[in-house]
Amino acid sequence: MRHRLVSFDALTTRELDAWHGFLAANSALDSPCYHPGFAASVHAGGRPVRVLVSEEDGVVRALLPVQLDGGLARPAGWPAADFQGPVLAPGTRFEPRALLGAGLRGYAFDHLPAGYGEFAPWVAHSRPSPFLDVSGGLDGYLGRVSRSGKDKMGEARRLTAKIEREHGPVRFTADSRDPAALDRVIELKRTQYAATGARDYFADPARADWLHRLLRTTDPAFGGLLCTVHIGPKLVAAHFGMRASHVLHWWFPVYDKEFARLSPGWILLREVIRAAPGLGLERIDLGRGEDDYKRRAMTGQVMVGEGLVAGGVRRALHGASRSAVAAVKASPLAPKLRAVARRLRS
Repeated sequence: MRHRLVSFDALTTRELDAWHGFLAANSALDSPCYHPGFAASVHAGGRPVRVLVSEEDGVVRALLPVQLDGGLARPAGWPAADFQGPVLAPGTRFEPRALLGAGLRGYAFDHLPAGYGEFAPWVAHSRPSPFLDVSGGLDGYLGRVSRSGKDKMGEARRLTAKIEREHGPVRFTADSRDPAALDRVIELKRTQYAATGARDYFADPARADWLHRLLRTTDPAFGGLLCTVHIGPKLVAAHFGMRASHVLHWWFPVYDKEFARLSPGWILLREVIRAAPGLGLERIDLGRGEDDYKRRAMTGQVMVGEGLVAGGVRRALHGASRSAVAAVKASPLAPKLRAVARRLRS
């Protein structure tokens, strides 16, 4: 098999057609993160995307979009790419060392689904990535979710009624195109990052611009989706994510802390599930993590791995670095360290 690294905007019609064909032939690749529209949106924002194109006897067999950090490749859209890995023709085996043969020092991944068996020797850690099967809308979902999830959906229904008695009508918009609402989502998300000590994803203004471009992408095959819950003029909960065909990727959920006692996040999720049939959605991917709401709401999960395809020394250094970070996070001093980091950043 021959491998070459090309700029995304240099892909030919033949290669893009192959990409779409591989997606159509493999339901495991139905996440928006695998759609060429995702790589295109990253590339259009000034973060150059390169694509490893693998061919056999002149026929395209695999494509892997990456961003380069020196000679190290990361998945296109990193660190917001929640599913990663090559897009393969049916029956194709991908040899990870091909990345090194293409002139790269390595390929770092952190959301690689377990189905990529050839990458198994390179995976250092795996974590669950929950999803919701929402085919059949709310009724179908309630027939599959755990008792804990049913209870939270029932609570959300009762709290919606309580809000309407105390504050006025609750208005849900399943597909908002309001850029001001997206600005408010980003504002609330940045407030959340500051409060928890998490790295501020939107400290780079280009990332907010990226979300706005996705919001303006309205192709049903791929684009952004903004769902909002208002009480009167006030936005109390919202989510911005990506959709590709029947799959919604749950990406940036937020809610106004003023209404925290009324569980606005659960109200929002219930409304999105109710709206799923009208939006053509059958699954909502919640992304990697074991948050309480994901554990309660999920109907299933896949495992995603983290690791590095590289030579022995570089791989060992990467593993040692990740182990050190994990040890710090697990330390009783972690909250104090995050507080110090926030003060230094400010």
